[in-house]
Amino acid sequence: MAQHILKRPRRRASVHWLWLGIPLVLAVLAAYVWLRILGEEQALASDSGVVAAESSVQPGSSNDTASAPEPPRLLEQQVAALGEAFGGDVGIIVQPAGGGWSAEFNGDMVLPQQSLSKLWVAAAILDRVDRGELTLDQQLTLTSADLSIFHQPIRKQILAAGRYQVSIAELLRYAMTQSDNTANAVLFRQAGGQAGVMRFLASRGLSEIQMATSETDLQMGIAGMQWRSAYSYGRNFWTARAALPFDHRAKALGAYLADPPDGATPRGYAKGLGLLAQGKLLRPQTSAYLIGLMGQSKTGPQRLRGGLPPAAPGADPGLTPDAAGVAQSGWTLPHKTGTGQVLKQLATAYNDVGILTAPDGRRYILTVMIGSTNRSVKERQEMMQAVTRSVIACDEAGMCRS
Repeated sequence: MAQHILKRPRRRASVHWLWLGIPLVLAVLAAYVWLRILGEEQALASDSGVVAAESSVQPGSSNDTASAPEPPRLLEQQVAALGEAFGGDVGIIVQPAGGGWSAEFNGDMVLPQQSLSKLWVAAAILDRVDRGELTLDQQLTLTSADLSIFHQPIRKQILAAGRYQVSIAELLRYAMTQSDNTANAVLFRQAGGQAGVMRFLASRGLSEIQMATSETDLQMGIAGMQWRSAYSYGRNFWTARAALPFDHRAKALGAYLADPPDGATPRGYAKGLGLLAQGKLLRPQTSAYLIGLMGQSKTGPQRLRGGLPPAAPGADPGLTPDAAGVAQSGWTLPHKTGTGQVLKQLATAYNDVGILTAPDGRRYILTVMIGSTNRSVKERQEMMQAVTRSVIACDEAGMCRS
């Protein structure tokens, strides 16, 4: 009996704690369920926000990769094969001028521009013309103090006259058709220098293109030298550079190629040229003016332009592309070249970019940039010509038309 009395309180205590524990467990379970429900609702809201954001992306934008058209398979394979076979630091992009598909090899590789950058200087100047800050007939006075380095055909007129007056339109013609470094240097200052051109590029969303501080700073850095005005004359620069130890030059050139201050990606160039072709880089009429200057380029006739079809049967075999860059076949290729310094067998920045236009008006952006290579000039030109021929063949077969 005593044992029975002793056990009863234990049963009551057990029952008592059980009834207290049940509500506690239920409360914990309820809280857990509510937390799961709230978490799933938040996740759903988050997912809905992502879907809404994705649905707001416009076709053709950089984020709309899922709906971007596939490039023609054969052309894509040809571009990749040309890049692989050439080797080294080379970037190639082919795409319709209006966007859409893109056949590319190393499209995001940062490569030196050299004189390709004259295109952006000219565009920045013409943007100022569009905004009424400059006029094409505005006269500037050039003296020997304005001389630059390397190729500068205008130097002859400056030295002959002492003080040479020239319009902005004429400077643009010198820079874009003859790649004149003095003309470009004067335009560069008129555009606001490095900061001014970079502001223009940023305003057009061209973030993959950089500008050096000046032509002379760029070339001196590549050679590991300090600028002297005497380098503007004769062979003074070449003589001074040749006197430098090979190791000194190799170190300077290696540093430049590793991080070019005038670096750009082929993809950035394709974007900028696409805007230009569509009349969106500048006002439509001004864009056409700049493309016209590119069509009159006298540099690099055997690069991309060397791949244009030959004259039609019965045409004068002596005929070459005219001042507008029109081949006898009707295909056109306004373009801009860029060429860097050479050390022994290593050539740097052998570039060409342009707007290939079919006889019926379809246009393609062609961008070929060679950062450095040991291949011969002929091999470089043949690779570029092959790019042009591949696009023309693709178009004429109806495979590239989008």
